[in-house]
Amino acid sequence: MTDRLPHERGFHVSWDQLHRDARALAWRLQGRGPDDGNWRAVVAITRGGMAPAMIVARELDIRVVDTVSVKSYDKQTQREAHVLKAPNPDIIENGGEGVLIVDDLVDTGKTLELVRSLYPKAHFATVYAKPKGKPLVETYITEVSQDTWIFFPWDMALQYVEPFRGTD
Repeated sequence: MTDRLPHERGFHVSWDQLHRDARALAWRLQGRGPDDGNWRAVVAITRGGMAPAMIVARELDIRVVDTVSVKSYDKQTQREAHVLKAPNPDIIENGGEGVLIVDDLVDTGKTLELVRSLYPKAHFATVYAKPKGKPLVETYITEVSQDTWIFFPWDMALQYVEPFRGTD
């Protein structure tokens, strides 16, 4: 058996799987908004939250969509999070009340801590959650272990992979 790097303990997500999981997230969020069960807007945390936010917005018929750009990773190394672009102030007024903030994953929670400090009344939802970041999310679909690296479809290409055990 070959030695594997920590990030090679991977959970590979296809476009189909991401679509199914983002729809499941929409189902969990349906009817939970503060305006007769509706949400005022969706704000995607870029870049990973854009695909799930688009699917959630479509499924819940939310027409107001914006982004908050936060950088917290440099390749596979996590750094201190900082905002590169904030959403339109009119959308996120009143601390984000009635707004869904969507991301693909909460890992350690540094990104969501920063965004939550800016919009404390928003509802935070992710498709995937790791234990350290899970307390910062109201709604998520799948929990993965802290030491699992999630390979999203936008980060992958089809290629041969060695078997986990053995070489035949």
